Amino acid sequence: MTITAGVYNDIPSALRIPGVYIEFDDRLANSGVWQTRLLVIGQRLSGGEKDALSVDRVTSGEQADQYYGRGSMLAEMLRAALAVNPYQETMALALDELEAGTAATGSVTVTGSALRAGTLSLYIAGYRVRVGVDAGDNAEAIATAIVAAIGDNDRLPVTAAVDGQDANKVNVTCRWKGETGNDITLTLNAKGERSIDGVTFTVTDMSGGDGNPDLGDAIAVMGDTWYHYIACPFTDTANLDELTPELDRRYGPMVQMGSRAFAAFRGTHSETGTFGSGLNSPHLTVMGTGHAVSPTWLWAATYAMVGAGALTNDPARPLQYLALPGLIGPRKEDLWTKAERNLLLFDGIATFTVADDGTVQINREITTFQTNMAGVASDAYLDIQVPETLERIRYEQISRILSKYPRHKLATDADASLYGAGQPIATPNVIKAELLDLYRDFIQSGWTQDYAGYAESLQANIDPDDPARLNVIDSPKLVGQYRIHAMQTQFRR
Repeated sequence: MTITAGVYNDIPSALRIPGVYIEFDDRLANSGVWQTRLLVIGQRLSGGEKDALSVDRVTSGEQADQYYGRGSMLAEMLRAALAVNPYQETMALALDELEAGTAATGSVTVTGSALRAGTLSLYIAGYRVRVGVDAGDNAEAIATAIVAAIGDNDRLPVTAAVDGQDANKVNVTCRWKGETGNDITLTLNAKGERSIDGVTFTVTDMSGGDGNPDLGDAIAVMGDTWYHYIACPFTDTANLDELTPELDRRYGPMVQMGSRAFAAFRGTHSETGTFGSGLNSPHLTVMGTGHAVSPTWLWAATYAMVGAGALTNDPARPLQYLALPGLIGPRKEDLWTKAERNLLLFDGIATFTVADDGTVQINREITTFQTNMAGVASDAYLDIQVPETLERIRYEQISRILSKYPRHKLATDADASLYGAGQPIATPNVIKAELLDLYRDFIQSGWTQDYAGYAESLQANIDPDDPARLNVIDSPKLVGQYRIHAMQTQFRR
């Protein structure tokens, strides 16, 4: 077959100057690594350098403090995430509190006098505050010491003051407005520390926080930048009603930059099941935390970073048993049973377990998808690996086609043997061959299976009404995840 001048990109055909002209074509050299980006959304404090709705790359907890205010929700989310994986590209999107909102409040009331010297361990949103107590200290002195200890830790999400009417009572207030403040726990001796003999502490849980920022503002700033993973601290209905359509849009064929969002919900088993049953997105996963000691925004950030790292490495591999470092789960007596966790997995809620050493681990990382477009119950997108694997397959297909056929002509297969050697012509069979070759790569990577079935399903033809359009249908069979081992042992004697 004859090579013609038309195959070259830069060497002109009308050339009479003597010389050797060699151009380079990088279409066959594309071996780029799949790189992902995590976006952490959260509230800033007024002392930070960055304005609200700014999007910035963050590489350390110290930088997050500087940008968004030390002890802010966003700074602590970033600190927790980067502690898990500092090599993951991490972007932050700052939001201001809702001016019309209210801050959550709670209290600790002290009764009695210390019979011995010791150290009180008060956990606030999972952060341990250690309060020194001397023998003979009365309730007022201990309350004052608690306020001082809280004030000394500028990473805490709360401020504290002795009540103006009751000197034995410490009032605790979230440093920002919004519903998330209600998820702050005030817990004594969460890790089994010894209490103070002779003293009783009565805790009033945080409540009254209301009015979250509007995620619509964050979505507008995101534009069409590809954020593969999103850590979202808000689970109110209004914000999720804005987020989930945006996730669908990004996953769609006209954008093709899908995102998986990670969130967390705190509540009783009944409240969590009811919440999950109202959701239905293949791109949103919500971890039900129960009455965990650590707050929901840290669960969301940690869950997102652990998921991002593992899914980037292998989109088809399950996340079960992966640790969620730094998180403190519920007390042992408050942990959900297997039966309760199983029910939540039918309510669209991801679940966790707590190991004997207190390590929180992913139990099953499902999405909130529960019904298809017809409203019929469906498990098509039950596991997050499904949209993740499809995303990777699509990316590799796009990359292969645009790398090797960026400026090709399109023709039928009928005259394929007559086209000149090296002619930039794509035909249906040529593209099918590329897709079949890619499918072998997918199988080798452990993402798909059944090559013969895929080859039989693959169809391609030039559109009868548009000679510049190639229509293709394929049917990849994804691998599953080894989650359940069911076995019957029929023993003999």
